[in-house]
Amino acid sequence: MEKPHHPAICVFCGASFGNHPKFRDAAAALGAGMARKGYSLVYGGGTPGLMGVVAKAVQDGGQSVQGIIPAFLQNLEPPVSAEEKLIVTPHIQERKALMLQMSDAFVVLPGGLGTFDEFFEVATEAQLGVHKKPIIVVNVNGYYNALDAMLHSIVETGFAKDTILKLYHLADGAEDALKILEEALAHPVKA
Repeated sequence: MEKPHHPAICVFCGASFGNHPKFRDAAAALGAGMARKGYSLVYGGGTPGLMGVVAKAVQDGGQSVQGIIPAFLQNLEPPVSAEEKLIVTPHIQERKALMLQMSDAFVVLPGGLGTFDEFFEVATEAQLGVHKKPIIVVNVNGYYNALDAMLHSIVETGFAKDTILKLYHLADGAEDALKILEEALAHPVKA
């Protein structure tokens, strides 16, 4: 008998907390909700910022946490706990490749340049047909309004087809993101 598959969700987010408590609240709610639904976490590893909040919430909810960290960050970002599984990669590119391979979906919470880099990497690979995994952007406190507007502008100015706007879901907070995620995982996009 085949073991049931428990989805692994990759969460991209800041190694900082940002300047509004809603960011931290959304990270905690997302992690707790993922654990309730039986989802494990794949993330950048370590305890700083929103990354640590999500990881702790998933782990506190009884689900596994897989950190993937480049060697140069290992001393700066300690694991969230002794139970965290950790893969150390030589470079950030290998980290992103492993995150893509090991995950069934991607959720993007607020973050800085690294978070945007990770979003654009998985969105670009989806556009090129490398994967058909759901990408959910959690628009906490309007944080991703500008990103959404920029992507619409790319279409309006003729640099991409409007199909890029279907590569991601813009969620209005953690609960909305969890609903979209559950629906997307229940009805995967066929090749």
